[in-house]
Amino acid sequence: MDLIVTFIGTSASVPSAARGTSATLVSRGGRRWLVACGEGTQRQLLRSGVGLADVDLVLITHLHGDHFLGLPGMLKTFALRGREEPLLIIGPEGLDQLMVTLHPLIGRLPFHLEVAETGVGEVLRDDDVVIRAFHTDHGVRSLGYAVVEDDRPGAFDVDAARALGVPDGPAFGVLQRGGEVTLESGEVVRPGQVMGEARDGRVVVFSGDTRPCAGTEEAARGADLLIHEATFCHEDAPRALETRHSTAREAGALAARAGVRMLALTHVSTRVQPREVRREAEREFPGVIVPRDFDQVEIPFRERGEPHLIAVQDRLGKGAREDLAAADHPATLGDASL
Repeated sequence: MDLIVTFIGTSASVPSAARGTSATLVSRGGRRWLVACGEGTQRQLLRSGVGLADVDLVLITHLHGDHFLGLPGMLKTFALRGREEPLLIIGPEGLDQLMVTLHPLIGRLPFHLEVAETGVGEVLRDDDVVIRAFHTDHGVRSLGYAVVEDDRPGAFDVDAARALGVPDGPAFGVLQRGGEVTLESGEVVRPGQVMGEARDGRVVVFSGDTRPCAGTEEAARGADLLIHEATFCHEDAPRALETRHSTAREAGALAARAGVRMLALTHVSTRVQPREVRREAEREFPGVIVPRDFDQVEIPFRERGEPHLIAVQDRLGKGAREDLAAADHPATLGDASL
């Protein structure tokens, strides 16, 4: 099953010519989960090449405007398009009141909108995957989220099954699904005799806006992809501490301690160059990317390889970066970095 993360908005606090405000899309099979919905997210989705599909779930990390101001426009567009499927929005305490406040802007919707405030723990179970929330440290009520797949059965050893006398055909499927097979001789063959070790499910972790903290580190332990904010570089460490954000060096150090496979740094301030963010984090952890808007990371099953970056120009053509404001330039006005 495909597991793809598309970076819809990667800027901190305010958009730049090249980067929109916070939004990340997780696509798994036929499911689409949006983490944060900053200003202009619906247009960013249209420009990204994935389109404005009806997302199934929106996860809000905290109630700063650059993480939710895209909701009214997106919900209204869904209504105008005649959406009928329900939509679930999950976030920290205060989300209910926020949606009440936004209601006059959104108006009536032809679909059911479910709003769920949450603390830590499991917030959604969808077949063989669970989404868990964990506490982060941003000076306000804030959460990170971990998308965690169930472990998969080990590989089926056809030769071992045949050696035990299991006939080809339906009996193989019974063993693969965890059942037992009784042979004509009366001997019972159990899954443990023909199945390899269970294979780890994939894990994607979103830090949201936060200082480096134990909640993120624990959730990210051994993760395939950690998406962590890196609003500042080390020279602005006092500012990062004051605003409860992280530096690139701190994010890299956390990724190293957690033993993740890939670190993606987002929420990049317009005050810093992305290449400097990457260089600083690489001093702590080698597997770093600083994705641009509309880049993707594809995460294969672990036995099939490492997570890998798919640049937007490779998906949409060489002219994509020019059309999408290719260069990252610091803005003349610094962002507030909330």
